[in-house]
Amino acid sequence: MEIKRIGPTGGVIRTERISRPRRTDDSAAVETASTPRDISDTTSVMGIPEPELTPRVREALINLMGEVHNLRDELERTKNRLAEVERLADLDTLTPIANRRAFVRELARAISLSERYGEPSSVLYFDLNGFKEINDTHGHAAGDAALLHVTDVLLRHVRESDVVGRLGDEFGVILSHSDDAATRAKADALLADIAVSPLIWEGLEIPIEIAYGAYSFRDGEDAHRALAEADRAMYEHKQSLKNGSGR
Repeated sequence: MEIKRIGPTGGVIRTERISRPRRTDDSAAVETASTPRDISDTTSVMGIPEPELTPRVREALINLMGEVHNLRDELERTKNRLAEVERLADLDTLTPIANRRAFVRELARAISLSERYGEPSSVLYFDLNGFKEINDTHGHAAGDAALLHVTDVLLRHVRESDVVGRLGDEFGVILSHSDDAATRAKADALLADIAVSPLIWEGLEIPIEIAYGAYSFRDGEDAHRALAEADRAMYEHKQSLKNGSGR
């Protein structure tokens, strides 16, 4: 700050500069510390401050929070029950594999993925030759045992990523990332696995013969059409077995 000294004639004699003393950090800290602050630490329940909670309001809130907790538990249990119902709805009634509805759905999904990523995938269609004779000769319980036996062999010799389903007296297997050659090789291997594992029923050895059809997906193909093509190929194989010409 400047102060001017005025002479008798009105002129400026000299000018003096006076510096205002700076406030140190310590003084600022003292000033800040001494500044009154209005701080109130209060607790609340569901946004309501503690002082406003009368005994009746507190009891009502506690009951409400308990009901909310129970509703959340019930919702979780309902979700689990629905998931179990959906899982059971996809299972075959006899064997621990997909039923026809679930298998066709998974086939449609596999076709879509194959088209999207350009990876070859295929479906196998298996039929038990002489299944009626097993039922007629040994009873329907033996027929059920034969279906369970084939299911077990298939599940033990496919990958976890593959899908096995029961299609009535037939079976389907979806082979992901499998071209024509790999699919036929896998089908022959599965037939050999079944051939060396006959069904043992009440002390009797019942051989099981299988005919199969293999079909690789085409872009934009319908799941039902793909399954029908595999079924047609299986019928041709069955006829060749009857004629003694093998495949």
